[in-house]
Amino acid sequence: MSLFEIKEQMDALVKELNQHNYNYYVLAQPTISDFDFDKKLKKLADLEIQYPEFQNADSPTQKVGGEITKEFKTVKHKWPMLSLGNTYNEQDLRDFDDRIKKAIGTDFEYVCELKFDGLSLSLTYENGQLARAVTRGDGTQGDDVTINAKTIHTIPKRLKGSGFPDEFEIRGEVFMHRPAFDRLNAERIENEEVPYANPRNFASGTLKMQDSSEVAKRPLDCFLYFLYTDKRLYRSHWESLMAVKEWGFQVCEHNKLCKNIDEVYEFIHYWQNKRFDLSYDIDGIVVKVNNYAQQQELGFTAKSPRWAISYKYKAQEVETILEKVTYQVGRTGAVTPVANLKPVLLAGTVVKRATLHNANEIIRLDLHQGDAVLVEKGGEIIPKIISVNTLKRNADAQKIVYPEKCPECESDLIRKEGEVAFYCPNDEGCPPQIVGKMQHFISRKAMNIDGLGNETIETFYRNGLVEHISDLYILNEKSDLLKRMDRFGDRSITNMLDGIEKSKQMPFEKVLFGLGIRYVGETVAKKIVAHFKNIDSLINATYEELTSVDEIGGRIAESLLEYFQEPKHLEQIEKLRQHGLQFEAQFKVVELASSKLEGKAFIISGVFENYSRDELKDIIEANGGKILSSISSKLSYLVAGDNMGPSKLEKANKLKIPIITDDELLDLIK
Repeated sequence: MSLFEIKEQMDALVKELNQHNYNYYVLAQPTISDFDFDKKLKKLADLEIQYPEFQNADSPTQKVGGEITKEFKTVKHKWPMLSLGNTYNEQDLRDFDDRIKKAIGTDFEYVCELKFDGLSLSLTYENGQLARAVTRGDGTQGDDVTINAKTIHTIPKRLKGSGFPDEFEIRGEVFMHRPAFDRLNAERIENEEVPYANPRNFASGTLKMQDSSEVAKRPLDCFLYFLYTDKRLYRSHWESLMAVKEWGFQVCEHNKLCKNIDEVYEFIHYWQNKRFDLSYDIDGIVVKVNNYAQQQELGFTAKSPRWAISYKYKAQEVETILEKVTYQVGRTGAVTPVANLKPVLLAGTVVKRATLHNANEIIRLDLHQGDAVLVEKGGEIIPKIISVNTLKRNADAQKIVYPEKCPECESDLIRKEGEVAFYCPNDEGCPPQIVGKMQHFISRKAMNIDGLGNETIETFYRNGLVEHISDLYILNEKSDLLKRMDRFGDRSITNMLDGIEKSKQMPFEKVLFGLGIRYVGETVAKKIVAHFKNIDSLINATYEELTSVDEIGGRIAESLLEYFQEPKHLEQIEKLRQHGLQFEAQFKVVELASSKLEGKAFIISGVFENYSRDELKDIIEANGGKILSSISSKLSYLVAGDNMGPSKLEKANKLKIPIITDDELLDLIK
């Protein structure tokens, strides 16, 4: 045989054996005997030894793992992995469609995709080879699981074909087929191991295993569904899906291009019951605007894209018995009732508890001890009680009454006018609130302190080592006590203390968010810091000054005023300041090329041939101009490109705002 024929034979064996692996491990439907498979695999292995130059990166001889990962490195996403807005009814979809039409007109298409119930993964390819695989994490950063991802048969290590950029990202979902899940769970039960609750948990647990050879033994699968590049290669999402299939990626065959919302409804209705014929779990349908320029015009909210939405199918329901109601106190003092149920199987999970949300929900349901209750999984995740079967109620059943005192510290509960939740006001003396605040403070989205976890905080609190956030910064003075505690060696103590010291460099908005003030989330904290610049200005701010800040309403303003009126809170802030935490905003200094745009405000809309929006934004700011977030009378110019939304154009014309091109913008600064 010629060398060309040998290479062809090896490539054919790789393709055939990978398909057999997929049929056996993933689909649990083998089409070849083990003996015949092993013969073919040995033949391929022998050829690879003889002709190493023809070895294929996707060969089944290569996807066996073996490397050990002691700690998963955290990697920041180049493009944030945002979540999608959810809906459970068709009217919300119609409203979504109306918003799209109002923004970009009626000339657009949708792409409908199955919403897989798995684990989101971002893959980076460099020069056609898999360079990095990162989990979603908190959306901003995730765990590097590259070694484990390389064992998944449907993730190519090396791309085929041509036309792909030197570097790009592609997003997808890792999941496990139900037949494979059932087979592996049966093995776990046989070995007296705890079975997994559902395929998603099994897939998630597998991808985070430390031994990649063990990961390789577990049949994970992956569908890819979104391409990210620095420079746009394709006009639409559908075109990019067709292209990445040619590069070797597995794209779901059930995707559909829809001309209008009525075709979207047809797709949703088709899969309402047909989804149960699939070998994997889906919990809904994802709907995306197809054209990339239109996606860019529609933009994003703080948490999700405005050009996509997920329609979720109604949750499964089951009846069981309410055994008792207990109450949990959160870090903000909210007291949440929890229904403890007779264990029952629901949507692949054994359910023992369900949220009751608040006191009003107990009254609405008219709950009694021992009631037969109908439970569903809201969004297929959190179980909740939706109704009571009063026909099965015992005549002497005791009515469930919401408590008047905190179940943890016996303080009188309060409920503010207009709110549904009861709160324990004893935030400095109620154990769950104290522990919860410290756990929130150290979390990844707040101070991100390495070496400290929720269990460690609980242990420290129980042993009297910490009672306030500020106590974390004097743990270095208690190293002797730490060494006498179980599971705390010199290395773990050093890592923890280093993490605490490093957290002193976290920016002001992270510290503010970490304080755990009610209603002050990440986005609100950033807005506050951008406006007030330092903690003293914020502490001394009036109600009027607070509500003048963009997105700060009366409820947030009142919460901030209450927080800073408490002397113990001010004492904690002062201690944290003394320990070196950042209570002043650090802003990037923009070097001005000129002041020709000083006093002028701009909005950039549409797509431009020679510049990205970010580049135009930098040009404006470098010449003294300001960027606004919405069209108002304060706007000086609207910089308009192609595919600009008709609603923006209409509003700008109504207010008589000058509309200029990118070339005309550059003329202003010449």
